[in-house]
Amino acid sequence: MKKLVILASGSGSNAENIITYFKDRDVVQVTCVLTNKASAGVLKRCQRLAMPAFYFNRHAYDNGQLLKFLASQEIDFIILAGFLWKISEDIVNAYPNKIVNIHPALLPKYGGKGMYGSHVHEAVKANNETETGITIHFVNENYDEGNIIFQARTKISMEDTAETIAEKVHALEYEHYPKIIEKLLGNG
Repeated sequence: MKKLVILASGSGSNAENIITYFKDRDVVQVTCVLTNKASAGVLKRCQRLAMPAFYFNRHAYDNGQLLKFLASQEIDFIILAGFLWKISEDIVNAYPNKIVNIHPALLPKYGGKGMYGSHVHEAVKANNETETGITIHFVNENYDEGNIIFQARTKISMEDTAETIAEKVHALEYEHYPKIIEKLLGNG
């Protein structure tokens, strides 16, 4: 059985989607969810789903305690689901091509530090793009620069707002992210 840990910083809708997707599959186990934000909505979702969830602070992250915890879990992959901190070089080196992120745009466009959530959708709208989408990629030591695994696109129109663009992107995330994770684990 393959084991995953999910890292999330926000509401946790993608984390919940992944947990639910793998809940009744014998080949993959989500062992826990980790968050760097004590007030993150993902903690309430995990409580409702009976999924172990833990908060860690910057000190634990910077001093290798998170890496030690990950090693203790004997995980196969780390899945980022709205996790906003840059992954440390120590963690990247410990899990080469085993850390996966989803970005709410078609990288390399609209990537990098500060480009997440509504910031991305507002930039897409401001630039009058005719399409956007999602990028699932491996994580390296730079924001949004790891090798691309998968992209999905959606058309957008002049009438779309940043909010409606976000809805279209979320639909792509929910549809594709768990399936791509499953394929990466050799089970899809």
